[in-house]
Amino acid sequence: MASILVCLTLLFGVLPLGGAQASTQQVAALCDLAARRAARDHGVPLDVLRTITRTETGRGGKQGLQPWPWTVNMEGAGKWFQTEDEARAYVFSHFKRGARSFDVGCFQINFKWHGEAFDSIDQMFDPVANAQYAAEFLKKLYAEMGDWSKAAGAYHSRTPTYANRYITRFDRIRADLSPATAVAALPGRTRTRRTSTGPLPLASLHAPAPLIAQGSVSMGSLVPMAGSVASSRALIMFE
Repeated sequence: MASILVCLTLLFGVLPLGGAQASTQQVAALCDLAARRAARDHGVPLDVLRTITRTETGRGGKQGLQPWPWTVNMEGAGKWFQTEDEARAYVFSHFKRGARSFDVGCFQINFKWHGEAFDSIDQMFDPVANAQYAAEFLKKLYAEMGDWSKAAGAYHSRTPTYANRYITRFDRIRADLSPATAVAALPGRTRTRRTSTGPLPLASLHAPAPLIAQGSVSMGSLVPMAGSVASSRALIMFE
């Protein structure tokens, strides 16, 4: 709940009212709302950030390709989770066994390469914090490459094969992106309830695992998968 409350408070200046379960559209909107704030704060084009979050976490539906904040890529296996608690519980269980190469949140920030920039994995899931870091990182890549598509490719991987494949998908999604519209304050709670179905399967999007080695530096990204995990609140502090 904490990251959602922080996100809504920062974006709207108000706390959500209790009671209602958030709709899929409301949860998906968190990534775009966070992207809008990060674009303003860091001078990154909004359409670039909206495209990145869809390239990283996008799910198809009636509203078209929409981002999803409770997405995890664990060592090359990507999953969508119905709730934030489920996503964190999944990460926590793998963290305890020693996993360190995983991506989380709207912009799939990689723990192995970028975790030190956050106070905890809990914070990495926060849509606002996730978007702020992604925008700052993309801005640095743009300064290096002078092109937003190339910056997006490097965001995914420094390995040319993977980067170029990502650029192709990024450019296609960016070209099809609908104009950003104003989003009103979301009613009700934004924490969704756990369902018996467990995590939702991701469509196969990107290069085969691993996506984070094979290059001088790199940022891990998404891919496919499905499965199930018990729900529990997991706060993992960095030591």
